Amino acid sequence: MGDGIAVQSTSNSIKGNKDKKKKKKKKNRGGSKKKMTHEQVLAFKSVTEWVFLEHPSSSLALAPSSLVDDFGVQKPVGKNGDRVLFELHSHSKCSDGFLSPSKVVERAHMNGVKVLALTDHDTMAGIPEAVESARKYGIKIIPGVEISTIYSPSGDTDTEGEEPVHILAYYSSIGPSKFKMLDKFLSNIRDGRYLRAKNMILKLNKLKMALKWEQVCRIAGNGVAPGRLHVARAMVEAGYVENLKQAFARYLFDGGPAYSKGSEPDVEEAIKMISDTGGVSVLAHPWALKNPVAIVRRLKEAGLHGMEVYKSDGRLAAYSDLADTYGLLKIGGADYHGRGGHHESELGSVNLPVLVLHDFLKVARPIWCNAIREILECYAEEPSDTNLETITRFGRSRVFKGGSTLNYGQDLIDHCLPLWLSSQEMENEEFEAIKLKLSNVSSSTSERGIQVLIET
Repeated sequence: MGDGIAVQSTSNSIKGNKDKKKKKKKKNRGGSKKKMTHEQVLAFKSVTEWVFLEHPSSSLALAPSSLVDDFGVQKPVGKNGDRVLFELHSHSKCSDGFLSPSKVVERAHMNGVKVLALTDHDTMAGIPEAVESARKYGIKIIPGVEISTIYSPSGDTDTEGEEPVHILAYYSSIGPSKFKMLDKFLSNIRDGRYLRAKNMILKLNKLKMALKWEQVCRIAGNGVAPGRLHVARAMVEAGYVENLKQAFARYLFDGGPAYSKGSEPDVEEAIKMISDTGGVSVLAHPWALKNPVAIVRRLKEAGLHGMEVYKSDGRLAAYSDLADTYGLLKIGGADYHGRGGHHESELGSVNLPVLVLHDFLKVARPIWCNAIREILECYAEEPSDTNLETITRFGRSRVFKGGSTLNYGQDLIDHCLPLWLSSQEMENEEFEAIKLKLSNVSSSTSERGIQVLIET
């Protein structure tokens, strides 16, 4: 019995040591909880007010006394605690994702995401479906896009130093201020993706892999410009590689034996386009770049707003320091594609600190506010169906036909503006002048009116 007690005691001692190590490890990861600082409380209040513009009472339900960990990341309070979770990097079947936009939104909701940016490659085609689906779950959609570009070192006369760079663009609730201009820009890139995919197939054919164009197009889906991921999926389907990772590692990596460039614009041109259309520009996955320091330096000069430095496993210190050096916003996202497996980060798995979210919105909201003002000014000056479509393309509103006596301009003032802007953002001379113009825009100019759909 004595020996038994000794063994049990030793076992308990070992277990106790393990528990201590676990606690210490958890603490090192930022597992400890503490009350928000005054700065964090103010940031939390500001973020939640923006997130719940459509449902002001919901923001009041989130107590600003929520707990945060050592790094300022929000922690749920108790069993029914809540937090404001942003997902700023996701893809759907409209580019190289595996799920439809509505399924992406549904999965985001399951993971507790409150704000979702759909950032498909070189297209915003999935945004309307995402917005429609988000209504059911009370999720706020940030219309976004990930633009494929090329970085060329200054002074180089050849393409040796070139490398692909992806820029994320984030827009206001009603989208780009000059949608047609941006859409044409993106369309040119998508056209190049078709040529690029065909060239990759030709190279693979020469490597004795008999892929067919029809096979890749079927995988991409109707109307979707094929990308490397679609070619990789065709390779897996045909049995030439075991999985997607192998397809990229052996053949499709940048500069690989089956790699091909498309008609991507210069990265600085893309940043200017984002700026000209009322968006916020962010460098995606800088850890994939060969020369991140030189690229970030150039992009900052071109007007870049931020860069990704957070992943699902935490903040990358080297890239965080690089962002600090050039005064860039620090954000991150899952880069979710819906392919599944342990190699992919889930929607909502990147916990952004509340101060990071506040800094992002502090830069983004004035830009988005100006874009909304520009769109409304165009409609006030020329209340055409084309300009109305610009307003309702991504916004939570619908246009219906009929002999309605609704006043278009007044509808926008009463029902739409409060969904897009805070009262403080609307309290300035420019918006007062726009509201005055809008109040004189009547339904007599058209046979249609505006119907706003809001979940209660």
